[in-house]
Amino acid sequence: MESASYDFIVVGAGSAGCVLANRLSADPSVQVLLLEAGPRDSSPWIHIPVGYYKGIVNPAIGWGYETDPVPGTHNRRISWPRGKVLGGSSSINGLIYIRGQAQDFDHWRQLGNSGWDWDSVKPYFIRSEGRDRGADAFHGADGPLGVSDVHRNELCDAYIEAARQAGIPYNDDFNGARQEGVGYFQLTTRRGRRSSTAVSYLKPARKRPNLHVVTGALATRILLEGRRATGISYLHNGETRTASVRRELVLSGGAINSPQLLQLSGIGPGALLQSHGIEVVADIAGVGSSLQDHYQARNIYECTRPLSVNDEVRSPLHKVAAALRWALFRTGPLAIGAGHVGLFARTRPELETPDVQFHFIRFSADEAGGKLHDYSGFTVSVCHLRPESRGSIHIRSADAREPPAIQPNYLDTTGDRDTMVAGMQLARKIIAIPAMKSYVRREVLPGPDVNSDEEMLEYIREYGSTIFHPTSTCRMGQDDMAVVDERLRVRGVEALRVADASVMPTVVSGNTNASCVMIGEKAADMIVEDSR
Repeated sequence: MESASYDFIVVGAGSAGCVLANRLSADPSVQVLLLEAGPRDSSPWIHIPVGYYKGIVNPAIGWGYETDPVPGTHNRRISWPRGKVLGGSSSINGLIYIRGQAQDFDHWRQLGNSGWDWDSVKPYFIRSEGRDRGADAFHGADGPLGVSDVHRNELCDAYIEAARQAGIPYNDDFNGARQEGVGYFQLTTRRGRRSSTAVSYLKPARKRPNLHVVTGALATRILLEGRRATGISYLHNGETRTASVRRELVLSGGAINSPQLLQLSGIGPGALLQSHGIEVVADIAGVGSSLQDHYQARNIYECTRPLSVNDEVRSPLHKVAAALRWALFRTGPLAIGAGHVGLFARTRPELETPDVQFHFIRFSADEAGGKLHDYSGFTVSVCHLRPESRGSIHIRSADAREPPAIQPNYLDTTGDRDTMVAGMQLARKIIAIPAMKSYVRREVLPGPDVNSDEEMLEYIREYGSTIFHPTSTCRMGQDDMAVVDERLRVRGVEALRVADASVMPTVVSGNTNASCVMIGEKAADMIVEDSR
């Protein structure tokens, strides 16, 4: 293994990496190596949709990252779960399938990234999708990635009606002609099971003799000859191993690990690298910069009737019934994701597109992955879709085993703060509508003592968190801070690309997994085209 050579090496078997492994190895004449730092996706909880609630706090399949103290959140350190397992974060995420707004991708093109406008990326979304509801002008039905509708529920229907009475239009497809509105989410599930990229893309390709998958392999350094990538060094079973690459090395470690590996390899901000004794190969200031993430705050309510998932899994008997319901019919509380109803709205009428997203969730807890409340609770999570704040990912040392410094700089601008406050107040307004009010016994959080915008901002600072969508730390572009070009090639380094959420010029307006799959699909096509 130490001296093995491959045509392509993909580092990271996540949302984009598994797609790349499948598409590149479809050519039997090429040898493909896929490295993953985590284990196989063998835990049953990974494949049960509600298992995400365990997965995001499970150290066996996650990196367990934590931010540095964030000034905008009263200097709190915030947990940042990321998947460390085959499938990456697609194996532990909340399963919500949202592509973003067409304007997001058109904006990428306006920033100088040709081939990334909506009309150019839409075919890759369609190609990847296997939607239960069937194909149409916006959707595919034959793709690897399973996409299913959320089951209807009385409490969710009441919330949708309240939002409509508040002036929010109904939308039965956030991934169709428009995003704005309220309606049920779509999930990356197939027949009631999680459709991670490990299941949907990697598993069908595993029997190919030209695809080699190594788990438990922590990449430590890109091997370079001058400014050309020639291979990878990684730790496996306590030993340092290397693999050489004949054509291209592709980083798909995500918004944290990809910039970290570049920096460890001498590609990044020169002063940072020198401070850790790393020889500078390519002084690229933008590596690890431009970090974006969606910050969320939650309203939690107690319901007047037992319509919450909290009620459906409260006792041991309830848990057994829920398990049987999922095993027999693939329905019930074990079949749910991180949101039942979605809402995309504009906090200001002059905006052309929604700037906030709500997740209406039919359960409640103090924190993600925490014990469900003893009362019948539900949650309305609010996040700002297009944050102005920018953060960074920087190595702390030359040791790949040491987690990097993560500074998201949440709520760093007036615009971010105002939008979050407006979103939270809108969430309250909808709950007070008659169609929903009869289901509410009390507001638990923020609670009756939080009323003014100033008080709401303090609540947001103290109790907000990530909604798990970090991007843009190796962003694509034409300016001096760009890391990759529109073909995802690292600037100034040959035979090296990045293909994951880190290349997004700006974060998409919604959950990021679907766009990462699209990036993997498009990157595979570009790599094949450029290698001819």
